[in-house]
Amino acid sequence: DFGAAIVLLATALTMLFVAGARIRDFVVFFSTAVVAMAALAITSPYRMKRLTGFLDPWSDPFDSGFQLTQSLIAIGRGEWFGVGLGDSVQKLFYLPEAHTDFVFAVFAEEFGLLGSLLLIALFLALLWRIFKLGVRAADAERFFEAYMAIGLGTWLGLQAFINVGVNMGLLPTKGLTLPLISSGGSSMLMTLIALGIVLRIKYELDRDIGVYERNSKSLRGATA
Repeated sequence: DFGAAIVLLATALTMLFVAGARIRDFVVFFSTAVVAMAALAITSPYRMKRLTGFLDPWSDPFDSGFQLTQSLIAIGRGEWFGVGLGDSVQKLFYLPEAHTDFVFAVFAEEFGLLGSLLLIALFLALLWRIFKLGVRAADAERFFEAYMAIGLGTWLGLQAFINVGVNMGLLPTKGLTLPLISSGGSSMLMTLIALGIVLRIKYELDRDIGVYERNSKSLRGATA
């Protein structure tokens, strides 16, 4: 699974960078990973075809470009406000994997540009809160929790970014789900577990900060 491997590798690299890995080691590891990924793509004709097919899907709309052309048709049909919830035509066996990999195209068809922008804004708000929590944990010198939050935020954000980018023809076609939107029990379960861990980190930070503040007030009162 080339797409999942890229997401996991990028997540690990982000956590290493945030944790303070030496720039030299980071660059060496990153360069090695890029070369390895490129070698995998070049040595496999079908991978190379999928990687380059998104550049001009209309040149072969019934083979290598079929998924992307159908996705773009779905997004175009949505226009500003969409065709309405449940009224998508492309999901009726025109667009392959409409319930998982290309669910964003169906969402764009049914809710339009405004609905799509709202969905992207909600993802950005979620990621901002997760990364802000990671910064709070680092400021409190709880580095394990900080790196965990940063890693989970990166993992979720990359999945959403790649899924939306693939659906819009900005990235090569990859089989990655859209967190909290795509159908699939395992994806939903792991996403909810990740968010549960994030909420636990926030709970422990709030609890410890509250205890610290109460102790500080008590100490100031006793001193006075």
